[in-house]
Amino acid sequence: MVRLTEPSPGGGLTTRLGNFLRSTIAACGGVGGFIGACLVLLLVADALAAPLVAPYDPLAVDMTASLMPPDAVHWFGTDQSGRDVLSRVIWGGRASLEVSALAVVIGSGGGIALGLLAGFFSGGWLEQLLMRVLDAMAAIPLLIWAIALVGIMGVGNVTIAGVTFGNEIKLLTLLGVLYIPTLARITYTTALGEARSNYVAARRLQGVGTLRIILSDVLPNCLSPVIVQGTLLLAIGIVIEASVSFVGLGVQPPEPSWGNMLADARNYLFSGEWWLSVFPGGAISLSVVAINLLGDGLRDALDPRHSASALTA
Repeated sequence: MVRLTEPSPGGGLTTRLGNFLRSTIAACGGVGGFIGACLVLLLVADALAAPLVAPYDPLAVDMTASLMPPDAVHWFGTDQSGRDVLSRVIWGGRASLEVSALAVVIGSGGGIALGLLAGFFSGGWLEQLLMRVLDAMAAIPLLIWAIALVGIMGVGNVTIAGVTFGNEIKLLTLLGVLYIPTLARITYTTALGEARSNYVAARRLQGVGTLRIILSDVLPNCLSPVIVQGTLLLAIGIVIEASVSFVGLGVQPPEPSWGNMLADARNYLFSGEWWLSVFPGGAISLSVVAINLLGDGLRDALDPRHSASALTA
């Protein structure tokens, strides 16, 4: 006689957790992508909760505590004005992530729209006009564009139609526009192949309108490479924002950003205050590595050829 026994609750929970972890790692494209996703979520949560997480006011000046090394009170030490470096790193991450993320959103919207138009209506003057303009923009490196245009516009606020735009808004808008050529070319390449496929011809024979074909059939097949490239551009945006702020054209002091914190720290490179440059520089490096790990994982997860090889392995 065989006696049936119910699985123990602990074993069932462990199995479910293990399955969830394995499926999450697979969705992230592997262990590297999973680690990158966790680090990116931690950085984003830290930036969003900066008012709650930061132990001190990042703008509070205390000259009696200036240039203190890391200790139990100030974990990352203090700067030349006695401001807590940890709090400024946390708030600086908010500025850097905000600029880079919104720039990717702007670039994705413009790049996808132009790439779809050029790819779907290929062979005419519209394709040639759009792609030649985008090629001309892409011929100049992003950092050169950013420094040149922000320098021309100046570091002060700009008022357009009664609306005042600060340096962060100018920088993220500029980066978003400069991201358009890269994302448009990726979308264009994919849309060009999709527009010539048999299913698009079949949809036309069914009487489906052009706009509906573009939005419901072609666009979803173009999103995977755009998502991967947008993730990588997010890391590039953090570096560009830090570089522009480093030369004084980005976020203006006393508002913290990783770039202007490094600019202040360069005066203390040889006097022993190592924490002024190590912690904001480490934050930039950690963010870029985490986002690149996530981007590589998403590329593997969204690439059908990689998925097919993984199933047959």
